[in-house]
Amino acid sequence: MRWIVALALALAAGLGSLYGLTDGFAVLTAEDARRQDVAQHPRAIPATAVLAEDGRVLDLRQDLRRDGRVAIINFFYTRCLSLCLAQGSLTERLQQAIVARGLQDRIRLISISFDARDRAPDLTRYAARMGAESGLWQFLSFTQAAQRDAALALFGITVVPAPLGEFEHNAAFHIVTPDGHLARILDLDDPGLALTAAETLSGRAAEPAPQGEGTP
Repeated sequence: MRWIVALALALAAGLGSLYGLTDGFAVLTAEDARRQDVAQHPRAIPATAVLAEDGRVLDLRQDLRRDGRVAIINFFYTRCLSLCLAQGSLTERLQQAIVARGLQDRIRLISISFDARDRAPDLTRYAARMGAESGLWQFLSFTQAAQRDAALALFGITVVPAPLGEFEHNAAFHIVTPDGHLARILDLDDPGLALTAAETLSGRAAEPAPQGEGTP
């Protein structure tokens, strides 16, 4: 009888610890916890210089603010023949949905290469391959290794060199607001959810700030 009581107490203690660690069983993995924390506390992206398809070097945060649209961002490299192509296909579906729903003035797509070999001509060719619409789906690459590493860490992208000059990496859709904050991270297998999240955030961004708040 005593061992049954002891077992019950141990199980209760273990469940109590798990409840606390998982925020009431709401999250069960470190990545789930990170995504939930991002949704509750959007994270400011660091200063990041990026190369555009036309050869211009842009500050990503300034470009987001200047453009004014919510961005759905993903990461890739042009030589990838597996995950990146699947991701590109899903992003193309997002592009079609954005156009079909008339959301071009509220939402845009950005794909950023983490491969230092990807320059403007590579981005241009890849954009054409993906059927990207100019002004809606933008392709960029990092220009500085330290800034690339900081950005990938914030977005939760892990890149591991592989044989033959390739990389192993994870992928997701990242929703970024015009003020340069990572607000949501969503799985690739549900682009519809990513679009819904972006549309919701774009509606909030379009709302006027209450009196006494925001920029005068």
